[in-house]
Amino acid sequence: MPKLTLYTLHLSPPCRAVELTAQALGLELEQKTVNLLAGEHLKPEFVKLNPQHTVPVLDDDGTIITESHAIMIYLVTKYGKDDSLYPKDPVRQARVNSALHFESGVLFARMRFVFERILFYGKADIPEDRVEYVQKSYRLLEDTLVDDFVAGPGMTVADFSCISTISSIMGVVPLEKADHPRIHAWIDRLKQLPYYEEANGGGGAELAKFVLAKKEENAKA
Repeated sequence: MPKLTLYTLHLSPPCRAVELTAQALGLELEQKTVNLLAGEHLKPEFVKLNPQHTVPVLDDDGTIITESHAIMIYLVTKYGKDDSLYPKDPVRQARVNSALHFESGVLFARMRFVFERILFYGKADIPEDRVEYVQKSYRLLEDTLVDDFVAGPGMTVADFSCISTISSIMGVVPLEKADHPRIHAWIDRLKQLPYYEEANGGGGAELAKFVLAKKEENAKA
């Protein structure tokens, strides 16, 4: 069994995406929590690991990999029994890469537009244009889901990445089932994974509750 250490924060969607990947591969991770709100990611020993001072960070017996997408691809490529989670076929792989870029450039970016103002800037409101920006990303994902999963008929790391973000933001900006039936069906499929709740479900709901509680706290300040 490889010695894998993950510097992580379970509230963080990218960290949960890596946890989902590790669980799917049957890998055990030694998890070391990095409290971002307490500034632990800015301590010299962590910055030495990752000069960008972000989580997750993977330490594979001395090999350091940063950024969730890179970590997921690394784990599948090195430890996967097959290539189903990250296909070697160039066309299928391109679809997965496209979905990963969509997650980081659209879904996660628009979630940050909402969450960061509350968590780090003391704001107690969510401007309507930011809500609409998130809702547009929901519509884009709905249109993308022409198959059972985001990059085709089979589950890949792109699903882990997208669900980690969607499960977090939908508790703050509602994702109506009537308007997004494909997304809800996709979520239900992923919830059937035996490791889903441990790796992602609880963390997604917990992050949404944390943001809403912080929003109320900011309003009273």
